[in-house]
Amino acid sequence: MTNLNKIAIINMEGVSKRYLPDTLALYDVHLHITKGEFVFLTGPSGSGKTTLLRLLFCAEKPSVGEIWLDGMALSSITPSQLPYLRRKIGVVFQDFKLLERHSVFENVALSLEVTGLTGGHIEKRVKQIIERVGLGDKIKRFPPQLSEGERQRVAIARAVANRPQIILADEPTGNLDRPRAKEVLSILEELNAEGTTIICATHDERLYERGYKRTLRLYDGILNSP
Repeated sequence: MTNLNKIAIINMEGVSKRYLPDTLALYDVHLHITKGEFVFLTGPSGSGKTTLLRLLFCAEKPSVGEIWLDGMALSSITPSQLPYLRRKIGVVFQDFKLLERHSVFENVALSLEVTGLTGGHIEKRVKQIIERVGLGDKIKRFPPQLSEGERQRVAIARAVANRPQIILADEPTGNLDRPRAKEVLSILEELNAEGTTIICATHDERLYERGYKRTLRLYDGILNSP
């Protein structure tokens, strides 16, 4: 590995992803993201943004190429190592993926129960992060009782509850109006300021129009990386 690889938390070298019978979702992607960066991944629907994030989360495997996460080659990950690797990564989905019959508290707590924390530590951490995203007064409510913006904030709280090194956000503002989108971006920026690496996949130009963060563009699976 090069010196660049040693200081980067994410490396993709010559990564392609093909779906049968003949769909090429990503082609020859080379990507290096340094610890603590905030990167926007843009491009139209179907350009490969979600596929790239799924490869980083090990929900998919590349057809060609190699991916390193914090120095570890993902091709060498065993099934028993996968849960530990995923604890380094928080994922924010566009469709939230909240459990509707569980309260806000329970949705966030579930992400911590697999980490070995005891009940008291879980309760303290969950309350802290729910307050952090501005939902302290709705901790006992259920997802159907929340607005879309509030549900997205619950999804962010769940993703960051175990203090991951990396957050992958897949169209986190796709269903939100401008004020709610700004709220979500503000939360991600605060987490990034504390050292969390953020990769935000979006086609929402409102998020990256200010141009002060690195913006990567995908078109038909080809990455334009400045």
